[in-house]
Amino acid sequence: MKKKKTRRQQTIRCPYCGAIADLRPASEIYGDPNAEGVLFVCRNYPGCKSYVHVYPGTNRPMGPLANGDLRHLRIVAHRKFDLIWQKGVMSRQQAYRWMADFFCIPLREAHIGQFSEYRCQELIRKCDVVLQKNRIAS
Repeated sequence: MKKKKTRRQQTIRCPYCGAIADLRPASEIYGDPNAEGVLFVCRNYPGCKSYVHVYPGTNRPMGPLANGDLRHLRIVAHRKFDLIWQKGVMSRQQAYRWMADFFCIPLREAHIGQFSEYRCQELIRKCDVVLQKNRIAS
């Protein structure tokens, strides 16, 4: 008889304070009973305001925990990056390849949810150049 493999839930630590992160309902963190999904949230929350969403239907984090500043940068970076393919400067696939090439990373790692503050700032800067050259208001 074969033993069934069980996957242990990974331990996720906060990069800001070192505490372990726990799964908590998004509604609890956002204070909105209609908010869906779950988040990995630093145990020191709300003192440490770092958290990250998990992929729907899984307990897999979408990236490293992020504080408010990093979450804001990721949102801004995504909005500017998305304009590039939404306005037809490149296809979506070409835009992700362009981003991966800019950072010299494999395409599979070209996810803004994984980016640090520095990478987000650099992507915002680079997107602004592309959008300006194509006369697209950002």
